[in-house]
Amino acid sequence: MTENMQSASVDPIEVVRRHSLTTLVRDEIERHIVDGTLAPGDKLNEADWAARLQVSRGPVREAFRALEQAGLVRTEKNRGVFVRTVSLVEADEIYAVRAVLEEAACRLLAARIDAGQLAMLRDWVDTMRAACAVRDRDGYARANVAFHDALVAAAGNAKLHETYRRLVSELSLFRRAALVVRVDAMERSLAEHRAILTALASRDADQAAALIRAHVEGGLQRARAACGAACGAACGAAGEVVRDACDEVADGAADGVDAAVANVKRRRA
Repeated sequence: MTENMQSASVDPIEVVRRHSLTTLVRDEIERHIVDGTLAPGDKLNEADWAARLQVSRGPVREAFRALEQAGLVRTEKNRGVFVRTVSLVEADEIYAVRAVLEEAACRLLAARIDAGQLAMLRDWVDTMRAACAVRDRDGYARANVAFHDALVAAAGNAKLHETYRRLVSELSLFRRAALVVRVDAMERSLAEHRAILTALASRDADQAAALIRAHVEGGLQRARAACGAACGAACGAAGEVVRDACDEVADGAADGVDAAVANVKRRRA
């Protein structure tokens, strides 16, 4: 009986190995989502990821479940797993919580910041400046995320940092467009980061907290504007299709609006 129980027991080494593989797979897919390589709406293929990472499909399947729990992907029955789209309402809520967390982090950090932490934050600002100079939006976005993560981590509150990271991973699905909608978006963002860094270096907790809140709220406004611009472009394109279709109906080139719309879409394809 003892032998049967031992043979049926789970190998602890196998459990650890499988857990580690799942974590590695999840982290790799999350990195692609956060840096924009995988965009909202992209489909994740279990077999493709297993082949790419040279693992079995089990850890990939478990990684998908973990990413779904984190709010980064969604599972559609009979269709598969997709990178999730964050709505404007959800983004509003996430930005509101993020502002509170980063304001608290700035207050904590201003009281304890040391030369090493200051140098690290300054390095990320320098990286943002270099990316801004060559209009590298992706490079700027990565340095931006790293600056804020380093700031919150340096505050010294592990739970605060853990909560912040969960929020920011989800928010990455929404906010990258904010750097595209205005030609001066990176310059404005860079100036705000410099001001935050100056306040922290001066150990001015109130100023740093006020600046980080304004920066986060400004990011939300830029992201909203980006959504508005995208919606306007989509509506404009749809309007052109409808207008051309109506012209076809009026000219007798199509029998009904549905047929006319199909004709116009076929020509534009």
